[in-house]
Amino acid sequence: MAGLLVPVADWLGAACLVAGALLALAAGIGVLRFPDALSRMHAATKPQVLGVLLLLLGIALRLRSRADLGMILLVGVFQLATAPVAAQMIGRAAYRSRRFDPGLLDADELADR
Repeated sequence: MAGLLVPVADWLGAACLVAGALLALAAGIGVLRFPDALSRMHAATKPQVLGVLLLLLGIALRLRSRADLGMILLVGVFQLATAPVAAQMIGRAAYRSRRFDPGLLDADELADR
């Protein structure tokens, strides 16, 4: 039974690697194609973070050693901790420098400040 789980984990790992790479590619295309900074910020964070996490899961399923899994976990935690903060800073800088289309906003909570 254990011999059967290894090929299944390898195939799952390969599927996660392909899905993560496709999401990272979609994020890169979105950064190049979207018209304003706020849309680009969304493309740079949402699919990119999920893509990196899928890549890390695929790597973890392929490597399966304790030291590697610890490092992969750290990379995932740092990715989840830094990407939202960076996106918020980029969005705030774009708002302050007026590098966005105000017509694309549903609500502008910072307009009164």
